[in-house]
Amino acid sequence: MKIGVLTSSRADYGIYLPLLNKIKKDNFFELEIIAFGTHLSRSHGYTLKDIEKDSYNCIHAISSLISNDIEESIASSYGLTVLKFADFWQIHKYDLVFCLGDRFEMSAAIQAGIPFGVKFAHLHGGETTLGAIDNIYRHQISLASTFHFTATDIFTEKVSDLIDSSKNVFTTGSLSLNDIKSFTPLDKQTFFEKFGIPEEEFILVTFHPETMSTQDNFQYAEEMKKALKKIAENRFIVITMPNADTQGSIYREAIEKLKEEAPDRILLIENFGKINYFSAMYYASLLLGNTSSGILEAASFGKYVVNVGDRQKGRAQSNNIINCEFEEKVIVSSVVKAIELNVYTGENIYFRLNAADNIIKIIKQFS
Repeated sequence: MKIGVLTSSRADYGIYLPLLNKIKKDNFFELEIIAFGTHLSRSHGYTLKDIEKDSYNCIHAISSLISNDIEESIASSYGLTVLKFADFWQIHKYDLVFCLGDRFEMSAAIQAGIPFGVKFAHLHGGETTLGAIDNIYRHQISLASTFHFTATDIFTEKVSDLIDSSKNVFTTGSLSLNDIKSFTPLDKQTFFEKFGIPEEEFILVTFHPETMSTQDNFQYAEEMKKALKKIAENRFIVITMPNADTQGSIYREAIEKLKEEAPDRILLIENFGKINYFSAMYYASLLLGNTSSGILEAASFGKYVVNVGDRQKGRAQSNNIINCEFEEKVIVSSVVKAIELNVYTGENIYFRLNAADNIIKIIKQFS
């Protein structure tokens, strides 16, 4: 069975890994990686090199992003991605193509495949993020897909309602948590020395723009910067940089200025990679920002998360999430609350046993 896997960013590639590792070892499958989006962006760490290190037999690299994050450039990148993939789908045929999440470039690649009858399998459909235009792209991808592997029963119901059918819609849990029970972080001293983290408590931070509130992002970025500067007085800050969203550069510039103002208290990371990122989550005091990994994964590490603003609004949450507004004092007080709560001992609603094995079993059954 010939399988294609669409990956457009460091984030989705990390989520795919448990599934990719199993498919790669299974002679039933012929696997090809289709890398595009920020994987080929020098300003986002050129993470194609990390994919190449994982020794796949076939990697297709498709460059289609315009290096600007204003609305016109995002729309132009979407159109260019459609054009590039129109050529790609004309030449390359698959029995099934995996796609994941809600990125605009992922949506563009899928939309280009519709006239060619490409059979897509969508991971993480049915979720809601009211503060991001990704919400629209996610539903577009679901509507174009044949198979659906969702993270919770709630999302299975939503996908079934969206496509007006429960056929081929399966609850498998979040794929990124597939190996969480056996995960072993890097040795603490090795990890801290590798990234230059001082021997003290640190907070893991990731902020992205609110793409449904573009007029507010300048203010939000400033509130973020002021809050992080205040928090850095008592906790070291490790920041993973924003992805290629509309107005992402606003947050990048604010973060870079923060680094200049507090160079000894801030560490900036363009791309951790999954093992390093999970190790960072394991050793962090808590997570702060508005990224999906805080919602999906942090509970499995016993971490509280301060989720800021509306980007993740509407997404189902475990009980480790502290929601707050984009306002300096509120962010700081929420972080203080999370520190006082210390370790989260509740469940992660996104976890299911053997997610990758169950997806493979389903695909083989219906192939």
